[in-house]
Amino acid sequence: MSEIRGKARHRRRKTALAVGVPLALTAAGVTAYGFLPGTQSHASAATAAAPAWATATADGFASVNALGQNGTYGGRGGQTVTVKTLADLEKYATAAEPYVIVVAATINMNPVGKEIKVQSDKTIVGAGTSGHIVGGGFFLGSGVHNVIIRNLTIRDAYQGIWNDKDHDFDAVQMDGAHHVWIDHNDLRHMADGLIDVRKDSTYVTVSWNKLSQDNKAFGIGWTENVVTDITIHHNWIRETEQRNPSTDNAAHAHLYNNFLEDVAGTDIKSSYGNYSRGATKMVLENSYFQGVNNPVIKDATATIVQKGNTFVGTSGRNESGGTAFDPKTYYAYTLDKTADVPALLKSGVGPRSSIGTTATAATKAAAATTLTVAKDGSGQYSTVQAAVNAVPANNPSRVVISVKPGTYRELVKVPSNKPHVTIQGSGGSRKDTVIVYNNASGTPKPDGSGTYGTGGSATVAVEADDFQARNLTISNDFDEAGHQDIAGQAVALRTAADKVFLDGIIVSGDQDTLLVDTAAKDKLGRVYMTNSYVIGNVDFIFGRATTVIDKSVITLKKRWNGTSAGYVTAPSTAADRKGILIANSTVNGDVSAASFYLGRPWHAGGDATLDPQTTVRNTSLSAAIKSTPWTDMSGFSWKDDRFAEYKNTGAGSGSASGDRPQLTDSQATGQEVADWLGGWTPTAS
Repeated sequence: MSEIRGKARHRRRKTALAVGVPLALTAAGVTAYGFLPGTQSHASAATAAAPAWATATADGFASVNALGQNGTYGGRGGQTVTVKTLADLEKYATAAEPYVIVVAATINMNPVGKEIKVQSDKTIVGAGTSGHIVGGGFFLGSGVHNVIIRNLTIRDAYQGIWNDKDHDFDAVQMDGAHHVWIDHNDLRHMADGLIDVRKDSTYVTVSWNKLSQDNKAFGIGWTENVVTDITIHHNWIRETEQRNPSTDNAAHAHLYNNFLEDVAGTDIKSSYGNYSRGATKMVLENSYFQGVNNPVIKDATATIVQKGNTFVGTSGRNESGGTAFDPKTYYAYTLDKTADVPALLKSGVGPRSSIGTTATAATKAAAATTLTVAKDGSGQYSTVQAAVNAVPANNPSRVVISVKPGTYRELVKVPSNKPHVTIQGSGGSRKDTVIVYNNASGTPKPDGSGTYGTGGSATVAVEADDFQARNLTISNDFDEAGHQDIAGQAVALRTAADKVFLDGIIVSGDQDTLLVDTAAKDKLGRVYMTNSYVIGNVDFIFGRATTVIDKSVITLKKRWNGTSAGYVTAPSTAADRKGILIANSTVNGDVSAASFYLGRPWHAGGDATLDPQTTVRNTSLSAAIKSTPWTDMSGFSWKDDRFAEYKNTGAGSGSASGDRPQLTDSQATGQEVADWLGGWTPTAS
C-alpha cells in the first residue's frame, strides 16, 4: 500500500477562480434554504425564476474548469421537477437532459441497496428536511459529470454486519465521474461506505455534510493513477470507525474546517481519522479532532501538510511530512477559525429547512409551534402537562414542547385529540430532563375510586397519534421495597396510539416499565424506538402494539430485594399483527448470569385468540440471558406463539434448538424493521 504506483498525470489548467459560495454562506454558515413551495409537480417544468439553491455553483475543486467542464452547476437551465416516488426519482435522475430534481418525500429503495445511476447535468436536492433516501443511494459512473447532490438524508441500508464485505450499499458512489458537489446532506447507517470516490473520479467537493453511524465513512482513490483532485470542507464526521476519510493516490486532497468526533460511551470507536495513502498529497487545515484515535496518519510515500489544526483528547499517531501544494493556486477559499468549528458545524451541517426563503403563508402556518417548559418560570409553562393542555384540540400540525433541564415530578397525559406533539428535552443530555412519578397499579387514587391499575400507573401516557419524544428521561420510581403491601406494576411510559417515535430517550422503571398498547384491540399501533435505553426487570417491555426497538440498549436490573430474575418482553399481540421486534441492539445489565428470559406470552385477560410475538435479531446478548430464553405464562405455552431469534451475538446467544428457535435467512427477510413499520418512516420533526 505504501509503494508509489502513480502514472504520469495529465496537466491541469491552474485557474484561481472566485466562484459562487454555496448557499451564500454567512459567517455562521447557517443560511437556511430549501424547496421553494411554488416548484412545479413532476409532470411539468417550473415557470418562475429558479430559486437560489437551484442556481448555486460549487466551490473547491468542483469549481475548477477542466475536462471540458466549466465548474459544477448541476441541472441549472433544465426543468425543475418535484418527485415523491422512486419511479419518478429514477426517471429524471437517469435522463439525458439536465434537471433540477426536488425530492419532497421519503423514498424507499427497492430492492434494498439499489443505487440510482445518475447521469450528467443533474441537481438532486431535498425539499427542506423532507427529502429522505432510505435503503440505497446514488451511483455516478465513468464520464458522468456536473452533478450536485444536496440537502438530502440518505440512510439505513445497513444489513446487520458492521464491517460488511458482501453489500456494497453506499450513500454516494462514483467510479470515474468528475465535477461533483456533495453538499449539506445527512449520510448515515449504510451497509458499506457513506461516500466512495473511486476509479479516477476527480474535481469533487464535499461540503457541509454530516457523516455518522457507519463503519466506513469516506473512501477516496483505490487506483494506480494519481488523478483525483478533491476538496473536503466543513463536514462533521462522528460515530464512524474508519476512512474518515482514507485518501489513496490523490493528486490533490484539500481538507479544511472539518470536525472529526469520536463520541465517548458509544459502541463505535474510531480506528483512525484522516489517512493519506500511496502518493497522495494532502493539505489539512483548521480542522478540529476530538477523542479520535490516530487522528492523522500517512504512508511513507504520502504527504500531509498540517496547518492550524486542534486536537482534544486524541491519542496515537498524529503525523505530517513532505511538501504538498497551495490550494489557492486552484481556487479561492476562506478559513474559519479552528476553535469555532465544532459549534459552527453542529448548527450548520446537514439538510436545511425552507425557513427564511419564499415560503407561503400556508407553509408558515403549518410550521411547528414551540412551547417552552421550565421549572424556574423562565418558560411559557412550569409543568409539562400545562404545555400539553395548551395544545389546541385536533391541532393540524406539529407542536414541539421544549422542556428545559430539571426534574419534573408530575403525571403527563397526551390525549387522543392532540396529535402531532413532540416532547423533547433541551439539555445537552437525555439525563438532563427527567419526567418522573411513583404510582403503581396498587396505588389508591386520591378520590377513593380504587387503584390506578397497571395502565393507569404510567408517569407519561400517550394516546395521540404521531407523537414523538426525544432527549429526555421518563421514569417511574415507585418504591417496591417500601410498599410490598400493594401490587407493584409501575409503568413509566404507556403508549396507546399509532406512529409513536421515541428517539434518544431513557425509559426507566422496575416491573412493567414500557407499556406499548393500542387504542383498541382492533386498532393498529406502531411504536419505533431508536438510540434509547429501556431499564427494568419484570415484563418491562410489554403490550399489544407493533413495536420496534432499534439500535438501543436494554438494561436488566435487579429486583427490589437484590435478586436477579426477570423477563424482558411480554407481548400480547393480536393474531393478525406483528408484535415486538428488538433489532441491532444490546441487552445487558448488572445482574447474575442466566437469570433473565427474553420473553413470555401475555394472553391478556386469558384471551386464547391472541398470538404473542417477540423477535430478537442482530442483537448482542449478555451472559444474563438464559440458554432457554423463552418461557410460559399463565398457562399459555410460548411454543404455541411466535418467539424467535436471528443472528444474535454475545455470551447470552445460542444456536438453534427446540427450546431456542432461530429464523432462517429466508424467514428473516420478512422480519425486518421496515416490515414492522408497514410503510411508515419515522422522521424527526
